[in-house]
Amino acid sequence: MQKTIRVGGLIAAITLIALVGASQAQTPTAPPPQPPQFPNMTFFVTSIGGPQGANYGGLEGADRHCQTLAAKAGASAKTWRAYLSTQAVGGTTAVNAKDRIGSGPWVNAKGVQIATSVADLHSANNKISPDTIVAENGRLIPNRLYTVNQHDILTGSQADGTAFPPDKDMTCGNWTKSGEGNAMLGHADRMGLRDDDASKSWNTSHPSRACDAASLVATGGAGLL
Repeated sequence: MQKTIRVGGLIAAITLIALVGASQAQTPTAPPPQPPQFPNMTFFVTSIGGPQGANYGGLEGADRHCQTLAAKAGASAKTWRAYLSTQAVGGTTAVNAKDRIGSGPWVNAKGVQIATSVADLHSANNKISPDTIVAENGRLIPNRLYTVNQHDILTGSQADGTAFPPDKDMTCGNWTKSGEGNAMLGHADRMGLRDDDASKSWNTSHPSRACDAASLVATGGAGLL
């Protein structure tokens, strides 16, 4: 009799385990969370920089970085270009950032228009500010009032959106250097330590200390585009 009871209990236990296992297997798994989608945006500051500081592998690599981030935000239907200039060095022809970005208008992920045209974008009338420098994921870029300041953005450009002359490196070797060199930076929040045009310029505030990621962070940025 005792043997029969033990066997029955074992069978019951096995059956219970089987039933629990079947129940768990049938429970649907929740899909992974999707990033916020902003298909209508036409302007953003990249939420992250590249892994090699200012070295994006040239304009093509920088454009690809922007396109990849835009795709994650649901805006892959547009062709994205980094606002970067290159200099006429090594037999190459200079490229002006303002000639790469279309004709506008430009709106951020929140639907706020920052400029109506290329001329408007490069005028004092543009609406770039701490409240409108929004990344592709909808988050604000930390400005100089934050504990961690990331308002420096890579541009390699003069105030009018054109390339610098070739006599001095202002593009980290046309975006191929991640060590020694310099790149012109803009203050995306249009704020600085002084009350002058350079401190308030979103595209030509000051050169970087060097081209590596650590140097870009030290000057108040993160290698953002």
